[in-house]
Amino acid sequence: MKVNDTGRINPINPYQRSMESQRQDQMKKNTRKDEVSISTEAMKLLEAQNSGKIDQERAQRIQSLKQQVSAGTYQVDASKLAEKLAPYFKQSSEN
Repeated sequence: MKVNDTGRINPINPYQRSMESQRQDQMKKNTRKDEVSISTEAMKLLEAQNSGKIDQERAQRIQSLKQQVSAGTYQVDASKLAEKLAPYFKQSSEN
């Protein structure tokens, strides 16, 4: 007398099989594709970068500053420096 059917290898419940296929179908339907959105500010920056206007102005400013520093004529504006450093010192003194 046979107690176990040895011809079966790893039997799966038909209900479980149908549930798994339904889950897989739902996963395929629910998956969303990635989306990218670019803000208007980013678009403006991209346009300006592509035009080369900002790069040329910046390069000229950097070259001018390099010449002033090498000639020893560059002057630091103490009031602007203090304005930029003041928030840093206020934060560090509060902590």
